[in-house]
Amino acid sequence: MNSVSSVHTESSVKSIYKDFKQLTKVGLSISVVFTSITGYLLGAETIDYTTVLLLALGGYLMVGASNAFNQVIEKDIDAVMQRTKNRPLPSGRMSTTTALIIATIFTIAGIAILYVINPKCALFGAISIFLYTSAYTPLKAVTPLAVFVGAIPGAIPFMLGWVAATGKFGIEAGFLFMIQFFWQFPHFWAIGWLQFEEYNKAGLHMLPMDKKDKGAVVQIIFYTCIMILMSIAPVLKVTGDLYIYPLTAVIIFLLGMLMLYYAIQLYKTEKNTDARKLMLMSVFYITIVPILYVVDKFLH
Repeated sequence: MNSVSSVHTESSVKSIYKDFKQLTKVGLSISVVFTSITGYLLGAETIDYTTVLLLALGGYLMVGASNAFNQVIEKDIDAVMQRTKNRPLPSGRMSTTTALIIATIFTIAGIAILYVINPKCALFGAISIFLYTSAYTPLKAVTPLAVFVGAIPGAIPFMLGWVAATGKFGIEAGFLFMIQFFWQFPHFWAIGWLQFEEYNKAGLHMLPMDKKDKGAVVQIIFYTCIMILMSIAPVLKVTGDLYIYPLTAVIIFLLGMLMLYYAIQLYKTEKNTDARKLMLMSVFYITIVPILYVVDKFLH
């Protein structure tokens, strides 16, 4: 009897843990933490491991809170879509109250931890949570401009790391912000293309002009080009203390051109397979570029 009870308890704990991971989107949160830490390494003269730990924990809580609030607000919308209907809230495995408690605790703890690093980090963390939950999330059901609004909190992590290291928001942090800001348009519009029917069914506006057509891809191509220019701009020594070698700029440019190639392929074919290639390439790009920046810095 005890054995059966023990197995049941273990199964329940695993289920709760799995729901917690889904609510806070652990994978996404970890990727944001990674980006923040690369930003810190770029800005730091000497590495303070306590600050790195606080940044990682505060950043994780910040993103986890945003995701939890998002799922509370979109509970009914998630229930309509195939890919989200099994989330903890629409499936009924977790109550809205529980999710709100988790989101609130994460918000307070995350901002407090970032404040320990410096007040600017806490401010940007609070702005990120507010814009994501109070502007981006509700706007998705109203206008395609939601993606522009959502790109603001989405672009904060890379810059947040620099602010954590230096305590300043200057041209360097601004450029790190702009790289991630412009990257989000091709990335999320590629996802919007892949999930267009699902989003449309749920009443969400995730493509430019609300249409799955060549016009949407033209905008993807345009923002990809801006992203590439922003990414290689530090080679011109116009970004303060943020500078990269010409070789690094060439490598980043080639990666950007590969992403642009998939965007152009999508324009030609309008096929989901090419949208998926673009989406995957965008993930690769935003993972590799910060690493290249950090490696370049330590070669200076």
